[in-house]
Amino acid sequence: MEIYLDNAATTAPDPEVIEAILPFLTTHYANPSSAHGAGRRVKEAVDNARRTVAHLLNASPEEIYFTAGATEGINLALSGAIQAYELNHVITSRIEHKAVLQTLKRHEKEGDIETSYVKLDERGNVDLYHLENLLRANPRTLIALMHGNNEIGNLTDIHAIGVLARRYNAVFFTDTTQTMGKARFDLQGADIDFLVGSAHKFHGPKGVGFVYINQKHELKPLIYGGGQERGQRGGTENVVGIVGLAKALEVAYRNLETSQTKICKLKQYLVSKLAISGIEGICYNGESKSIENSVANVLNVSFPCLSTGSVVTKLDQLGIQVSGGSACQGGGASHVIQALACEADKENVRFSFSKFNTFEELDHVVDAIVRIYESDPAIATGKAWKRIASWA
Repeated sequence: MEIYLDNAATTAPDPEVIEAILPFLTTHYANPSSAHGAGRRVKEAVDNARRTVAHLLNASPEEIYFTAGATEGINLALSGAIQAYELNHVITSRIEHKAVLQTLKRHEKEGDIETSYVKLDERGNVDLYHLENLLRANPRTLIALMHGNNEIGNLTDIHAIGVLARRYNAVFFTDTTQTMGKARFDLQGADIDFLVGSAHKFHGPKGVGFVYINQKHELKPLIYGGGQERGQRGGTENVVGIVGLAKALEVAYRNLETSQTKICKLKQYLVSKLAISGIEGICYNGESKSIENSVANVLNVSFPCLSTGSVVTKLDQLGIQVSGGSACQGGGASHVIQALACEADKENVRFSFSKFNTFEELDHVVDAIVRIYESDPAIATGKAWKRIASWA
């Protein structure tokens, strides 16, 4: 039995998305830059997709630029803002995605910027008072803080950060890769300068994303040649991906409340099943256990270390796909886990759900985890776990 619980990494394409993109693989395959009728029809599909995304986010179509994914959008927004406005200071956190941290490290190494890291509490939440102090000391700075963390699910109050950004004349970029399609955005009413999304995180195709650039900004292109995307990104458009992205976001928004309610229940169900599993020492990283303070589909669990390998590997051998960073086998925890006050002798496993997962799958997963611990010699001998009668 194959069970996929790594939806924070990528999601299965929605059937409606597959249906929407098929004509652009078979019939409508012309280059959208071509002047003939076939090209114009494909160009209209790209324009319609842009209008769809803009409408759903309450933005202008001219503010949406299609990219190869969130990573490209992050590079364009951060590098573009630093260069266009000669910003020499950036405020970020130590639990941002590596696409953010490595981009900033490169600029720092080249002498373009100095970087300040906002304080986080022991669960990884941004200290807004410290952020304001940093802004007060460094006016006209670039803020790069994500909306939803990809590993521990923490949600950051981007509205409050936007207010601070305007107050101190800062430029605000937020990585919404993990929350796009899972939360509603009103960019006309938000103090956000740039944000990014990636289609494969919300049941769209891989290899396509977008960056929102507030119309008051004008950035230098990251990719030259061809003049596509209104000169912002050269190269023939990924029409199949763009059409699929727009359809995926449309489906996500149409079913958002229903899907998120189900996913919240899946998270709560897994927490409740682990609580009665009899495995001692389980705890949760960041705010991932919280429905209110985390992305609904992410649950990051710390398990006692096994003596015979990792939980992630053993689950994979049983056909259950999850992800994690473990210090147990000497591999080292992720940079996100290292930034938190987590126990060092635990294996951290990220379960991430989608609308396609079921409660029956979670029953199977917990039963598999119990059997893994039951069969571990050191843990069984040390009586570090005790199987509850209800599991017998």
